Amino acid sequence: MERKAPPKAEKPLSKNRAWLYVIAGGGLEIIWAMGFKYEAVPSLVVLISLLLSFDLIIRATKALPIGTVYAVFAGIGTVGTVVVEAVMEGAISAAKVGIILLLLLFIIGLKLSAGGSEQK
Repeated sequence: MERKAPPKAEKPLSKNRAWLYVIAGGGLEIIWAMGFKYEAVPSLVVLISLLLSFDLIIRATKALPIGTVYAVFAGIGTVGTVVVEAVMEGAISAAKVGIILLLLLFIIGLKLSAGGSEQK
């Protein structure tokens, strides 16, 4: 009769690593979102980046509040796609720049306030 090794305890995810997952997931969101518009991005790249981005976000929610994680993830994707589109299209309005700057400010505020809203 074989003796089974005890299951390994999962090491808890650090908050810093969780934030790296959120940032990486947001970056991947930019790739898959832009892939819907630009044919230069292969469908397989879109699919893989979509799956990886959500996997990273799910992992990040193990250490960070889900509302903050999703807001920052979506904000990174929004800002990134607008910036990429502005570079590709060559034009962006002053109003859009102002709104993007506000969004960035709110994302930073959410990240800074995330520690106070966690449940232990």
